Amino acid sequence: MNSPVKATKEKTTAAAMHHASAPDGGYSWFVLLSCFLVFGLTFGVVKAFGIFFVEIQRYFETTAAATSWITAIAVGVIHVGAPVASSLSEYLGHRCVVTLGGLLCTAGMVGGAYASSLTQLYATVGFVNGLGLALTWTPSVTMLGRYFDRRRPVANALASAGECILTFVLTPLLQVLVDAYTWRGAMLLLGALQLHLCVCGVLLRPLGGSSTAATEEEEVKDIEEGLPQGAPPPTEDDLCLRRASCPGPASYPGPGHERDHPTCAGEDVSVESLKGRREGLESRTVGKIPSASRSRRAELRTKILRYVDYTLIGNAQFMVYSMFGVFAALGFFAPALFLVPYARSRGVHEYQAAALMSISAAMDLTGRVFFGWVANLRLVQTVHQLTASVFLLGAVLLLFPLASSFPRLAAFSALYGLMFGATVCVHITVLAEVVGVRSLGSALGFFMLIRSSGGMMGPPIAGLLIDKMSDYGTGFLMAGVALIVSALFLLLLDQMKRRGQRSHPDALRSVGRLR
Repeated sequence: MNSPVKATKEKTTAAAMHHASAPDGGYSWFVLLSCFLVFGLTFGVVKAFGIFFVEIQRYFETTAAATSWITAIAVGVIHVGAPVASSLSEYLGHRCVVTLGGLLCTAGMVGGAYASSLTQLYATVGFVNGLGLALTWTPSVTMLGRYFDRRRPVANALASAGECILTFVLTPLLQVLVDAYTWRGAMLLLGALQLHLCVCGVLLRPLGGSSTAATEEEEVKDIEEGLPQGAPPPTEDDLCLRRASCPGPASYPGPGHERDHPTCAGEDVSVESLKGRREGLESRTVGKIPSASRSRRAELRTKILRYVDYTLIGNAQFMVYSMFGVFAALGFFAPALFLVPYARSRGVHEYQAAALMSISAAMDLTGRVFFGWVANLRLVQTVHQLTASVFLLGAVLLLFPLASSFPRLAAFSALYGLMFGATVCVHITVLAEVVGVRSLGSALGFFMLIRSSGGMMGPPIAGLLIDKMSDYGTGFLMAGVALIVSALFLLLLDQMKRRGQRSHPDALRSVGRLR
């Protein structure tokens, strides 16, 4: 007959296998569809906003730098709001947060349609709509990472393809709407379209009910079933000790990581073993920290890490990758914003200028799907693939001002779109490799927060250069230089990973000797 402890270990092992593996199929495809539409109705709208740029600049008789602040504020709020979206998702649920974000997007865009000054556009399209985009995009990407494991690179590529397809469709459509209903009418209809983000939120069903609270309940249940009848239930401190007993990465990955580690499922997780570990800890800290105070601190730490994994700031590789994000964001958003104005300043017809964005979006889609498939083959490390694509993207942007006719602009737009797609299809996958899937939600929030400075300052800096030089081409030069610099941080990250891999066998031998 199986002992209670053995039965508890078997149940814990089954629960760990259930939660550690993502479905990679079934309902995962509906989550992928939701994330596909979210990408299109968030960053697809940001990229297509260049259609409004010239119209708003002319209507308010202002400078390129002043007009670019609309997009800059939206991009900055998306990044700054990402940690808030991550925390709210863990507390309220992903469905609720994405639905709220969809309502804010609609409210911001509709409010912008009635704006009578640039300041009001900053507040509505910039701040309110940007906050809505943050609340929809961050939880959707987090859920996609939980639903896909083996197919994660392809899933990320297919989901991000929504940005390309909707940019391809929206750019000429918005130009038609601007001609028919002015920029105000087009913005009003765009707000109505973004209301579909609420539907995307409804599709984000929790993965097997495996929320943090549910996970904690299962831990308590597993331990209680191994107890003798009448024994007191495990405390929060017991759960903290159970989580702390499992080896993990350098930075504390937050609740639930113990299920990712294969040795944890087979460990003795009875209350007797937990008490033994706690007594051993107390014997080493007698006279230093009172037991009640230590218990309260452990409880507070667990509750904080449940929503915001602040210890990621101490992860050196994560911080280097975040610096890559800062400089990459400086160059990501400016080209899409200034492509249509640049083409029109070279005498290209407005519909041909809008077609350039569609060409870029089509090649962007090709790049995301193809290079996402290449990443899934694991032929090279994803960080190496990302480094090469970022270098090439920067080189294309540095050469962009050489184009002055529509055929040349179309060729450079195609190259820009292809390399942009190759870059964005794997950068979230690299982030997951740096911090682990269980910490992806918090890491994505912090990554976006740190990257916010680049995303917010990119368009205004490009706008200032354009105003000073009276040439939209200088905006592309600034973006190209920023991307080349960002690639240098990827090279540094690769060297750090290599050093970590070389030291890993020594660490394993040390652990073996300790045991």
